Amino acid sequence: MSLAKRRGFVFQSSEIYGGLGSVWDYGPLGVELKKNIKERWWRSMVHEREDIEGLDAAILMHPKVWEASGHIAGFTDPLVDCKHCKNRFRADDPRIKGTPGQPDGQCPACGTKGTLTAPRQFNLMFKTFMGPVEEDAAVIFMRPETAQGIYVNYLNVLQSSRQKIPFGIAQIGKAFRNEITPGNFIFRTREFEQMEMQFFVKPGSENEWFERWRAERMKWVEGLGVRSEKLHWHQHGKDELAHYAADAYDIQYEFPFGWQEFEGIHNRTDFDLKNHQQHSGKKLDYLDTTTNERFIPYVVETSAGADRTTLVVLCDAYREEAMKGEEGEEKEETRVVLKLKPSLAPLKAAVFPLVNKDGMPEVSRRIYDDLRRHFNVFHDDGGSIGRRYRRQDEAGTPFGITIDGQTTQDQTVTVRDRDTLKQVRVASSGLVEYLKEKLAT
Repeated sequence: MSLAKRRGFVFQSSEIYGGLGSVWDYGPLGVELKKNIKERWWRSMVHEREDIEGLDAAILMHPKVWEASGHIAGFTDPLVDCKHCKNRFRADDPRIKGTPGQPDGQCPACGTKGTLTAPRQFNLMFKTFMGPVEEDAAVIFMRPETAQGIYVNYLNVLQSSRQKIPFGIAQIGKAFRNEITPGNFIFRTREFEQMEMQFFVKPGSENEWFERWRAERMKWVEGLGVRSEKLHWHQHGKDELAHYAADAYDIQYEFPFGWQEFEGIHNRTDFDLKNHQQHSGKKLDYLDTTTNERFIPYVVETSAGADRTTLVVLCDAYREEAMKGEEGEEKEETRVVLKLKPSLAPLKAAVFPLVNKDGMPEVSRRIYDDLRRHFNVFHDDGGSIGRRYRRQDEAGTPFGITIDGQTTQDQTVTVRDRDTLKQVRVASSGLVEYLKEKLAT
């Protein structure tokens, strides 16, 4: 978290006013990293496949959408309040001693006994009002998931794209949940971004597609450069399954705070489309023209948190390494480095003049201006070259390009590799191609 703020990945929202609980802003490097992850997801889901279409549905939806989906009736957590300190907790918070609502119930915040209320159900959806009058008839909700926007547009996409089942609809967008106990940095927040794909299949084929998508999603996650020993599957037990799911697996990562999920693959059956058909009165079944069968498709869902995936990538890339000084710096030190996959790194390269004289700053600027037409790069001429390397190591920048005395003689530069610390001479005219090759994966 310290590095994230120091290097401009993530900031506390509204920090100058004391911050807003579990709401975070992405800084210059954070927004680039998250964008790179989202673009990689979109490319793999939509651009590289013929059977998935993209969508961007609105955040605000008709209230009946959430009745049909079961969110108004069932999207709740048990909640207790402390009448003494006014703090709020989940009823299953392990810190609570005794029984909430009874004299032995002890508040985990202030330690007072007998002040916890009996558990009551608390809906996690954010309410707001549409129109000029704040009345019950004008109540709408901020969407708690992006999936419902896909279901209500299922027929629109099917007909306009001329797809046939099996096919999928992918979407990246914001969702909102009024979490009782958010925390662990950007892991559990009240405003977050989802990368979801709903794959519509013929009933009876859902188990086959479920397993195929499980394999596809783990392969994609490993393609982010995440260490495989830090990943595993968790299958939902009967007491964990959501009301719409017949089967569900989570991809979990071993965070510093334990194994936690950041993506789920779910067999949602025909629950959503069937309920939307009943509540809306619109036919949502599908006609298979080859067999002349009509059926409501089953859905296999892949749902990833963009923020959680970003946190996985950051945590997995973070290293603290003992090393000797570089470029004449003799003392040993601890190097903090983000070993991000180069194609995901916010900055692809940093350009440094070795010293601010002898024509090096001018050459450095010229090379920087040429590179930034192709990549997101950074120019740094402040401090010792070793210190500048360290700053870029913390930012996860894979390549450092140094302009030195030899550059003015033969037009070559030194390219330093972030991970191996090896340095090679590369012709300045060939830098673009050199970096493209290194960033290809």
